[in-house]
This record gives sequence, C-alpha cells and structure tokens, in this order.
Amino acid sequence: MDLNFTAEEEAFRAKVRAWMTENVPKSGVAEARGSEGEKEWAKRARAWQRHLHEAGYVALSWPKEFGGQAMDPVRQTIVSEEMARAQAPQLLGGLGIAMLGPTLITWGSEEQKNRYLKKILTAEEIWCQGYSEPGSGSDLASLQTRAVIDGDNFVVNGQKVWTSAAQFADGMFCLVRTDPEAPKHRGISYILIDMHSPGLTVRPLVQMTGDRGFNEVFFDNVRVPRANLVGKLNEGWIVANSTLFHERNMLGSASGAEQRFLRLLALAKTIERGGRPLTADPVFRQRLADLESRVISMRYHSLRLLTDHIRGRNPGVEAMVNKLVGTELNHDIAIAALEAMGDCSMLARGEELVMDKGYWPYEWMFSLGMIIGGGTSHIQKNIIAERGLKMPKSR
Repeated sequence: MDLNFTAEEEAFRAKVRAWMTENVPKSGVAEARGSEGEKEWAKRARAWQRHLHEAGYVALSWPKEFGGQAMDPVRQTIVSEEMARAQAPQLLGGLGIAMLGPTLITWGSEEQKNRYLKKILTAEEIWCQGYSEPGSGSDLASLQTRAVIDGDNFVVNGQKVWTSAAQFADGMFCLVRTDPEAPKHRGISYILIDMHSPGLTVRPLVQMTGDRGFNEVFFDNVRVPRANLVGKLNEGWIVANSTLFHERNMLGSASGAEQRFLRLLALAKTIERGGRPLTADPVFRQRLADLESRVISMRYHSLRLLTDHIRGRNPGVEAMVNKLVGTELNHDIAIAALEAMGDCSMLARGEELVMDKGYWPYEWMFSLGMIIGGGTSHIQKNIIAERGLKMPKSR
C-alpha cells in the first residue's frame, strides 16, 4: 500500500498552495457573520466562491458539461486540504456544492442538471436544506410538511427548522410528504423550492455563538412546479439518503480536524505552566498525543474512503464513521484548548485578554452543534452497529 501522492499530484498541490497564499481573503469573509452586515458579508462570500471557481478549484470532479473539471477525486481532496491549511473561508454555496450538486448528477433530470448545476458552482444561486422539522428530532422520516398535487404544481404547507443559510438562499432542496397513508419511509418526495416564492417565510435563529446561521422556514400554500420533483414521486427517501451520505462526509473533514489540532498545538506552545511551555507538561503532552493519534487515524480512514471513490465502490456506513469520529474529535480538540487557556477560556472576541482571537470558545460551541447536525452521534452509532457490524437491534 502506497499512501504517498504522486509527483504530479504534489506539483498540483504546490500550485494550489501558491494560489491560496496569494488569494485567500485576509478579512471580510473568514470572520463569523454575527448579527450585523449580513447582506454585505454574503456579497463578499459569493465573490470569494466565484473567484475560486474561476481559478478552477470548485467541484473539480464534476463533469465538464456541468461546470466541473472532470478531474479525479484526488485533486479535489488536495484542494480541500490546502483550503483548510490556508484557513480559507468556507463557501457560502457549500451545501449546494457538497450535497445538492452530487445528488442532482445522480438523480436529476437532464433539464434539472442544465438548469441548476452551473449556477450552484458560481454562487449565482445559493441552496439550503429542508429536512429537519419541529418535533421530529433525529427521526427524519416522521416529517409532516405536506405537498398536495394541484395540476402542474405541488402546494406545500408546513415548517422546517435548523435550516442553515436559509436567509441567504435562493433555493431549498426539501423533503415533503406526498402520501400520508404510506409507511413513514415511503410517501416522501424530494423537491426543489424557490425561496422567493409567495407564502414562504424565513425567521433566523440566534445561536449561542452569536451567529444567525440557522433558521425556521414556514410554508403557507407555497406552489412548486411538479417539474421540480427530483427522482420519482413518493420515493424521495432514496434520493434523500444520497444527500445525507454527502452531508456526513462534509461534516467530518479530516483536513479540517488536522488544522484544528495544529492550531491547538501552536496555542499550547505559547502558554506557560510551572515556568515551562504547556507542550513540556507531561500530562498535557499525553493529551496532545492522544488527540494527534485520533487525527492520524481519521486521515487514514479518509484515504480509505478516497480509495473507494476512485474504484467506484459505495463506502456505505464508512461515511457515517467519518461524521461520527470527525465531529466528536473537533469538539474534543476545542475542549483541550479551553482547558489550556484556563481563566481566559471563555472570553469573547474583542475582549482585552482574549487568547487566539477568541477562536476556541466559538469553536467549542459550534462543534457541539455539529455532533447533533446530520444525525446525532447516538443515531450514527446505532446505524453503524446494525448495518455495518450486523449487530442485532436493541429491544
């Protein structure tokens, strides 16, 4: 087994790294949005994604006819790693690129592919995900938002919640119940909704980080063309699982975890305890060693997933392992950073004695939410045990 990149791939990495060094915004996009100036922030974020796309570094593995580069997934992995290394801003259109786009390439009609895919890449259209609902918890299949067929349209009524970036979005890929008499995993359809439709209301939710990243979305007789159905009527659960697979890979990024660990290591070198750097403290050094071993393990697991992708194999529950391990690891890295900072650990950005620009209190709060998003850790463990390890269901 050769875990090294080829000379051509390393040359590509050097080219990407040089571009990132020259082009990654130093401010204005990378910082948290907060509650003020969101429209201006979104405008800058769209411009950053457009600039990255024009350079050829967005969705490299997508087919060329849909705006991609038709490159192998290794190149896309290298770009993702170099973006994390350069602390490049996450893409405002990330949900469309990482989740909806691949789903449409697999399940969408030719008309849908031609209509939506290129605009996803250029940030001309931003997408959000309409899955979670009040009262459903992690039981996604219990959703109650209804879509009734009326001529050439669906008429949608109901509510979604925890909808990331809905306040910026132009469209939503949404699960709706189209046959209330069918078993709960059936009778669900996957449709695309224009966020500017009459009867649709977005209400931002303020998080404990101070951001307004999540939203409530209400549908009051919202009309959606039947041409916006992805896949077959009442068989949206199959399409939805494709999207969930891509979401779990997105939430559990090995390169992101590696960069967070390196930031923790740099922080520990600046903190003294007992007259010596914290990295020289045997107890904390063991803590760092344990975290680094988990980072390395996750990286090797990601290489396994990459190999499966190259060889055309469906990784199955391995993607859930990525999400489970990655989100919990990110939270544990943040906890270690807070413990290292001691009394300064909960100071907010802008306060006089804040350490590392206030990054870690924010990361600690945000990473806790990611353990829940995309299916809680307990849900992931149950699925891995039952479907991956073939263990019996608990009674």
